[in-house]
Amino acid sequence: MGLETMKDPATRIPQEKYPAIHQAVLAACDALDGLKDGLIENPTRCHFDPQVLACKDADGPTCLTPRQVQSVRTILGPGAKSPKTGEVIFPGYQLGTELLWGRLIGGAEPYDTALDQFRYTVFNDPHWDWRTFDVDRDLAKAEQALHGLLTAIDPASVSAFFGHGGRLLTYQGWTDQDISPLASVNFYTGVGKALGDTKTSSSMRLFMVPGMGHCGGGDGPNTFDMMPSLEQWVEKGQAPARIVASHSTSGKVDRTRPLCAYPQEARYNGSGSVDQAENFTCRLP
Repeated sequence: MGLETMKDPATRIPQEKYPAIHQAVLAACDALDGLKDGLIENPTRCHFDPQVLACKDADGPTCLTPRQVQSVRTILGPGAKSPKTGEVIFPGYQLGTELLWGRLIGGAEPYDTALDQFRYTVFNDPHWDWRTFDVDRDLAKAEQALHGLLTAIDPASVSAFFGHGGRLLTYQGWTDQDISPLASVNFYTGVGKALGDTKTSSSMRLFMVPGMGHCGGGDGPNTFDMMPSLEQWVEKGQAPARIVASHSTSGKVDRTRPLCAYPQEARYNGSGSVDQAENFTCRLP
């Protein structure tokens, strides 16, 4: 079947060697930013229907059975919802993460870090059975137990920090396989709504990283240093508009690309190597 997963790719793998599901996603999404380069600049602007991979005959490595099609739709859906209210509790996976699904959803048991969080932090019971979990009942308990620890998601909470002259420089990979990238996007846009776009842009920057997984890795340029930009911002008032990132294979840099302050995206200027950052400009999509 076409749902084979690969461990965190350390090199730029030829696209023809990707599993079928990732090849199909790239075919649908890669060129939307004006450049077919194996990277999805912003997966939220792409629509992908896994039905295009449905098996016409028997199951095989390049097609999906009906149940597999439905599984992909669930994985790439809007995220976990409350059964009672229909409200999205937390956003789901984004297009482009297909090579990394095995880390959290590839086994018979839930992800061990999540299990330990509920066993030892929420319920204080090492024998807690995840099969008893009830979203509407237990989510409230989790929010109460984790308040101030892992639930710092109120956009207005940064107001005092900004008021003291604080600067918040944040980033996340668009192919993060552990935490949905939309968590960062939603928080950033939420701050804008709560405090106003002018205040937000003068105190906060978000850089989304195409092709990067959880805190690093992946096929996209994923090595960068935020500290010089943060120092320039705090000490000289120069807010960063772009930060150059690089990708290396076997210790040798083979691609550089600018990371752009959200919601801007990197756009190819039309000439020069597509693997060199100077040939790209940050602009709104």
